[in-house]
Amino acid sequence: MSDLDKSLEGLSEEEKKKLKELMEKDAKSERQLAGPWAWLVALLGAAMVLIYFYGAGFAALSTQYHLGVYVLITFVLVFLLYPAGDRRYQVAMALLGGGLLSVIVSSFWVFESPFELYRQIQMFTEIWGYDGLGVAVSEELGALKYTLLLMLPFAALLVFVDGLILRHFPRSPSATDVVMALIIAAAVIYWISQFEQLNYRAGAEHELDMLVSIVGLILSLEVCRRVLGWSITLIGVGMIAFALFGPHLPDLFAHRGFRFERLATSLFLTTNGVFGVMASVLATYVILFIFFGAFLQKSGAGKFFIELPLALAGRSTGGPAKVAVISSALFGSVSGSAIANTVSSGSFTIPMMKRAGFKPHVAGAIEPAASIGGMFLPPIMGAGGFLMAELTGIPYATIMLLSIGPAALYFLSIYFMVHFEAKKNGLAGIKGEEIPHWKTVLKSGWYFALPLVIITVLLLSGRSAGNAAFWATLSCIAVSWVNKETRMGPKEIWEAIQIGARNTLIVGATIGVIGVIVGTISLTGMGLKFSDLVISMAGGSLLVALALIALASLVLGMGVPVTAAYLIVAVLAVPALGEFGIAVIAAHMIVYWLSQDSNITPPVCVAAYAGAAIAGSDPWKTGWTSFKFAKMLYVMPLLFAFVPAILMDGTLLQILQAYFSATLGTIAFGAFAMGYLRRKTSWFEWGVLGLGTFLLFWPNLLTDAAGLGLVAVVWWLQRDAANHPQVSAP
Repeated sequence: MSDLDKSLEGLSEEEKKKLKELMEKDAKSERQLAGPWAWLVALLGAAMVLIYFYGAGFAALSTQYHLGVYVLITFVLVFLLYPAGDRRYQVAMALLGGGLLSVIVSSFWVFESPFELYRQIQMFTEIWGYDGLGVAVSEELGALKYTLLLMLPFAALLVFVDGLILRHFPRSPSATDVVMALIIAAAVIYWISQFEQLNYRAGAEHELDMLVSIVGLILSLEVCRRVLGWSITLIGVGMIAFALFGPHLPDLFAHRGFRFERLATSLFLTTNGVFGVMASVLATYVILFIFFGAFLQKSGAGKFFIELPLALAGRSTGGPAKVAVISSALFGSVSGSAIANTVSSGSFTIPMMKRAGFKPHVAGAIEPAASIGGMFLPPIMGAGGFLMAELTGIPYATIMLLSIGPAALYFLSIYFMVHFEAKKNGLAGIKGEEIPHWKTVLKSGWYFALPLVIITVLLLSGRSAGNAAFWATLSCIAVSWVNKETRMGPKEIWEAIQIGARNTLIVGATIGVIGVIVGTISLTGMGLKFSDLVISMAGGSLLVALALIALASLVLGMGVPVTAAYLIVAVLAVPALGEFGIAVIAAHMIVYWLSQDSNITPPVCVAAYAGAAIAGSDPWKTGWTSFKFAKMLYVMPLLFAFVPAILMDGTLLQILQAYFSATLGTIAFGAFAMGYLRRKTSWFEWGVLGLGTFLLFWPNLLTDAAGLGLVAVVWWLQRDAANHPQVSAP
């Protein structure tokens, strides 16, 4: 938590406590290891960084090493760093660990080999299913009873040793954690070593393959539970149940069903599950950009990202809020998390907004609403942009180019919303001479932008995303040496490596469950059924289909991280949007934008709750206010669907017209959303302003002229603003 404490230096102890509790609830807190365990974890993290930097900068790794090493190190680090939970979970994990140890010991001392053990298990399940309860259990079990009997002493031993470790070495992993880390490491190493043979045996896996896949699948789910809690883990368990009991489901969801062995081997041993698209994208792109973000922050760029917006907008109307918008864009462009963005820039901007006169819940809402925009802004766009490239087959550089305009419109909308909010409440900018001129700030820190320029130029020139991240990360070290105060020596580089490695664990822990969900959808054909369901419920209306997908995305986002929500909804909903004639990239953009709404839309809105914790405001009220400032999140998907030129699909004239109209519409939308133009709008003025906004968004000179005319009417009606500033607004 030391890095978090540095970010929150300006907050009160109570605000720090609330924020830490919220972040720990969002992702379980790590152990603060000491001694040899701390060194082991540090070396594993460093190994991950160096291996993938080598792969990106010098020689690409083979598929099995490229995916396997990442999963191996991530899973082992999770078991060592994240405790199982309270006493109940510790005992349950000891029982599971005892069961796994008894299986391993039985494989070589009770039975001749793991093959014989698994054959005995298969025979028992078949006899049990055939004879039911009529035959004595002991007769059916045969030698398996020794495996079950061994489980109890092993579990008791683990409970005892775990208790001793907790009492005498509370900052060390438990014996059960070490056992599980070793077993999952063995399972992943088996996958790596048998990769080619597993491809040959696909569909005809032998007993050891099945045993390894079942153990690996169970522990993959446990990895996710430890880091992200039960909500997403239970979704994964539910998908396994869905695959197992297909024939017993209602007709709409029914399928032929799968044996557990078939399901486990498909989800753990092939590249369609745990080692599937999520693992591939994380290992290929995301972790390298997470490392880049850690190095960029360590280079001293964070201070520049705050000072430049402050110099540019600090003195204008509602200056602190505009600083929050611009700094969130800069931070967000290299951050993969709306929460991390909210905390890093919000710890400075939210108190500043409160001092300028913004109500606490408004200050706490503006920052997260702006922070989620970083997920749309190149060059990084969180993990979603890379997933989009993988799923669509479109180069990431192209996705970057397509995303710049929509991201700019999103930030423009919030910028004007906070402007009108400040005007409505009579809030001025920051007074005094403490703000340096923007030219001074730019002159003293312009070089901090070089890593972003380098990564963008390399991507656009055709370099792979990993290679671009490699060179941009090295440039962070170089730019840090321009100023003596920010120079990165061996200590700072080591710290950046450790921060980067730890930051990958939150998203890496989802690999297992997301592999289960996506793999099960593919295996059962649920994607096509969901597509048919959306089309039938929409009744031929694209607008209704978009509303259904938005609802599905919001509900799913309550239980899973936004990147995972995007991947799952994309697999399910993109085919449905394709049936309405939406281009593949537009369909993915729609789903990706909508997947971000759970960060700021109650009842979950984790990023908004983080803003509330910093602002000391009511979380529920802050969440709804954040939703108000982030309404463009729902407008852009409509433009993607109905105005293809907004994603460069059309002639140059059509594209220019689309952006001209969208820019005018966005400015008008800011006034409409806040109920303020020259003064607070009446209900009639608000309605006219809304109609004008709608016409402005439609890319046509005639509708633009009509929309501008309606906005001008409201402007003229409010000519008496100085005499009647308090007209009732919606």
